[in-house]
Amino acid sequence: MIDLLALGLLVLTAILLLVFTFLRRKSPASLHVIEAYERLNRSVGLAVENGTRLHISLGRGNLLTARGASALAGLAMLRRLAERTSVSDRPPVATSGDASLAFLSQDTLQSGYRAAGAEEQYRFSTGRLTGLTPFSYAAGTVPTIHDENVSTNIILGDLGPESALLTEASDREDANLIAASDNLSAQAVFYASSQEPLIGEELFAAGAYIGAGAAHEASLNVQDILRWLVILGILLGAIWRIMASLGALI
Repeated sequence: MIDLLALGLLVLTAILLLVFTFLRRKSPASLHVIEAYERLNRSVGLAVENGTRLHISLGRGNLLTARGASALAGLAMLRRLAERTSVSDRPPVATSGDASLAFLSQDTLQSGYRAAGAEEQYRFSTGRLTGLTPFSYAAGTVPTIHDENVSTNIILGDLGPESALLTEASDREDANLIAASDNLSAQAVFYASSQEPLIGEELFAAGAYIGAGAAHEASLNVQDILRWLVILGILLGAIWRIMASLGALI
């Protein structure tokens, strides 16, 4: 029964995503303002003008686990940022703490350059694996923040307490910080250290807010519908339990 419900939910989600993607291609969504993404869009333009670099840290989420969802959100942002900064003298750098994620970051960067018609400017060294354990990943990422003229650090993905090392390094360099994670420990760090922290599902809205395509905008509508379905399911379950208790008392 549970398997059938899960399959039905998956099919419903796919259908809703296709429908809303079609609608958004005809009529782009009007998104409410999230200040962190507004700052990010401004930072991208300033980085190109000033000849500084964007650093995108994708965390260490394994794509074969549930933690991979945040990494996919980071990759969607990475592709769009690579496309938008392809004319810059200093290309964006992506760091990650998982081998498969590092390979995907290289492929994503190349795809962004290709979409901008500047594939010859792509360098595979801009997609880096900086460590395979939490703190080795953070230790390997800190030199990128310190030594490569980074003006904006974008940290999106699965991280833990080691994220404090990254935010502290960003603060020392007086760089902009845009940060979000699906891990509660990292969320606590980002809430304390980021000017406009991204909370909860705002992480997964990254693609929509930087113009990655209609499918990303459609995903926000699907999230809203699924959220209401969950709320309805909780309410119906509570009502059923109450009715069952009353029936037992009678």
